[in-house]
Amino acid sequence: MTSPTDGTVDVRYLVDDVRAAIDFYTSHLGFTPGRVFLPAFADVQRGHLRLLLSGPTSSAGRAMPDGRRPEPGGWNRIHLLVDDIDAEVARLHAAGVEFRSDVVSGPGGRQIVLDDPAGNPVELFQPAGR
Repeated sequence: MTSPTDGTVDVRYLVDDVRAAIDFYTSHLGFTPGRVFLPAFADVQRGHLRLLLSGPTSSAGRAMPDGRRPEPGGWNRIHLLVDDIDAEVARLHAAGVEFRSDVVSGPGGRQIVLDDPAGNPVELFQPAGR
C-alpha cells in the first residue's frame, strides 16, 4: 500500500447531493473545492484532509453483492480543530447548520457534532488550553 507523499489523508463520505455537500464544506467549514464530476462525485480539501464526496451515482454508491446500498449518516466523523468553539457554534447556528449535540467538555477539550446536508457527522473540537 502506498501513501501520499504530502501527508494528505483521504476520507470518503457518502452524500445525497454532491453540489449541496460542496457548498456546505466550502461555505461553512473552510474547505476548498477540488475535482468536480456532478452529480456523482467531488472532492474538497482543508489542510491535509481531502474529503471525497460520493453521490448515489458514484462507484462508491453502488449496491454490495448482498444488495445492501451504501448510504450517508452514521457516527464515524471527521474531526476539525477550532480555536474558539463558542464563536464557531454561533457562526454556524446563524447560518442554519444543524447540530446533533450541545458543546460537551472532557479532559482533552470541548466538542460538538453537527450534520452536513446528507446527515454525515462532523465534529468541531477545541483542545483544552486553547
